[in-house]
Amino acid sequence: MSESASGGRGVPVASAFAGMRSVTPVVFKAGCPDCRGRFELAASALRLAIGASSRTTFYSFTCPECGAAVRKPAGERIVELLTGGGVRTLRLHSTV
Repeated sequence: MSESASGGRGVPVASAFAGMRSVTPVVFKAGCPDCRGRFELAASALRLAIGASSRTTFYSFTCPECGAAVRKPAGERIVELLTGGGVRTLRLHSTV
């Protein structure tokens, strides 16, 4: 059986991925306001919530040093960087 990238016809899967390289995982620098620790976090350690305003758009994580729940505001540039880096995103909907 020959698998292909286009559902049975076309380029074999092995050929389609032949030139690809492995991707280096993205890490984000962060800091804890409680313990003042500075560290790097993988995308999987962060959560991004996008709300209707800048007040309701934030990212959060658990400090790996002290265990505090940290929540920080996320402007447009931060949202762009986090989503581009693979951080899971939750879109908050208005109930009004």
